[in-house]
Amino acid sequence: MLKREDFDAGPTSLDSIEKGLFLGNLTAATDKNVIEGNKINRILTVDSCPLPQKITDISGIKTLFIQVTDLPHEDLLGHFEEAYNFIKEAQDRDEIVLVHCYFGVSRSATIVIAFMMKKYSLTYSEALERVKSQRRFVGPNAGFQAQLELYERMGYTLDRSNAQYRMYRLKLAADKVKKVKILPLDCLDVIQPDPSLIRVSPDPLVYRCCRCRRIIASAANLMPHVPGERPSWKDPTWPQRVREQKICSATHFVEPLAWMKTVLNSEQGKLHCPKCNNKLGSFSWIMGCQCPCGSKISPAFYLVPSKVEWSNFVQNVQVTV
Repeated sequence: MLKREDFDAGPTSLDSIEKGLFLGNLTAATDKNVIEGNKINRILTVDSCPLPQKITDISGIKTLFIQVTDLPHEDLLGHFEEAYNFIKEAQDRDEIVLVHCYFGVSRSATIVIAFMMKKYSLTYSEALERVKSQRRFVGPNAGFQAQLELYERMGYTLDRSNAQYRMYRLKLAADKVKKVKILPLDCLDVIQPDPSLIRVSPDPLVYRCCRCRRIIASAANLMPHVPGERPSWKDPTWPQRVREQKICSATHFVEPLAWMKTVLNSEQGKLHCPKCNNKLGSFSWIMGCQCPCGSKISPAFYLVPSKVEWSNFVQNVQVTV
């Protein structure tokens, strides 16, 4: 049985990216002489295993552990804000931080590139070149690169209203559902509030059940697609095509909503109106759905057009001061 200790991260390797920020490998992060010699106060670990206790117990060292393997489907985008704040706080206090993974090539480089993008309002390419100028062999894997490019398109923040970010989160959730057969707790953010609930600023454009007129979805819940195309969170040109081309209405694809109770503990199934139990559509985390227009949507939560009606109905709203 191989253990982590059986693999060698190589000789000590770390480079100064800018004042107060080092990027390196595991060997550097576990070498007390390196830490003391470079006056490192903080260590950000982006790896499958945390640092050994001999390092975390060093007086005056603050650590942050982000548990991620170096695979394209892993989520680093969701950790960009936490990592940025950790590094920026260190710099503001004139402290020195070391960001590392196993080899200091992909995962930790991704975090440092994201930091440089946000701090200096750089494009992904500009930040990559700036980091490579100090550590020439850095290279995020294809999945991390796509996440960095999406981060750039969102303006260096996690914009939960961004359609491609919503696709990204749904894809992550679907991958986990495939493994554990239910929606994990750390993915519950993909379930959107029930649009029928009274709110101060309701969406005036909604879909209602044709039988009982209960509000089923709002315009904001729609997941648009162009006829014949498979939507992708990685495609930088997709938002523009959605704006410029006619959106398909053959099938109404929406986000998973709070009234869809079965999506929490099933891989696929039918969607019924929570009020009258009328069948409205279906969902599939694992197989997705083929729209009549030719688009393949996965995961898919869809409403059959003949089962719902489009309305500009606005609920009466009571505001309590």
